[in-house]
Amino acid sequence: MTEFDRRRHPVRPDLAAEAYRGRVEAGIFAEGIERRVNADAIPLRPEADERSPIDTEALFGETFTVFEEGDAWCWGQLATDGYVGWLPAGALGIPGPEPTHRVAALRSYRYPQPELKLPPLGLLSMGSRVTVVGEERVRDLDYAVLADGTAMVSRHLMPVGEAEPDWVAVAERFAGTPYLWGGRTSLGLDCSALIQIACQAAGIDAPRDSDMQEDELGSRMNNEKACAMPCRGDLYFWKGHVGVLSDPQTLLHANGFTMTVAYEPLAAVTRRLEEAGLPVTAIRRIA
Repeated sequence: MTEFDRRRHPVRPDLAAEAYRGRVEAGIFAEGIERRVNADAIPLRPEADERSPIDTEALFGETFTVFEEGDAWCWGQLATDGYVGWLPAGALGIPGPEPTHRVAALRSYRYPQPELKLPPLGLLSMGSRVTVVGEERVRDLDYAVLADGTAMVSRHLMPVGEAEPDWVAVAERFAGTPYLWGGRTSLGLDCSALIQIACQAAGIDAPRDSDMQEDELGSRMNNEKACAMPCRGDLYFWKGHVGVLSDPQTLLHANGFTMTVAYEPLAAVTRRLEEAGLPVTAIRRIA
């Protein structure tokens, strides 16, 4: 039987998505039911256990197709990047109108109504999805009124489909953000999430994990030529790690050395990782 990456394919020995019928053997094939993430952000795990490591995070407003639904946990696939895993059932709700906007600021509060003096209901990170149905101006501040009656500051949102002009500039806005394995928000994220979020903001489809990005994101460069003529936006890969050049000599990366999203001299990072037995494995460039 073909081996499927459990991170990207909803396939288990006992259960698989209906689309895999005839390709795999499974006890049950399920069509899947669409749900919408209603938590600000929620860990997606490889097992239905809060003690299980975090693979990634699902963000408010993202669609999650459920193939197994239980009282406590649901197993399915995140529509944004196809990641498969387990989410708490309470973090999912029935889909309403399709999202019209995404959060373009690093993070922004959601209020019970258009009034910044009210206690906020949540804090949404860049990439979260919301449905705007109206606008209201209160004391010279424009609010977007959402489908559920809540409100957010309008200038922190961008229509779905509208892209940022410079994905590296988006990544640079995360400088100083704490490093969090599996994190995918402006409160904590890992190396590949930094690249994914920034690319998605610019309309560039990017897979979630660094090994996927090394195989699929942009075009692979000849390492010798790329090192001789480095460019802003070049992606440098090591085993289990990725960073982006903010200028020809400086790497921006979420890393476990500084435990932040940090700027470091590329030469220093390369030397440190080589000493740890981790040479550069690839350099890729997004056209």
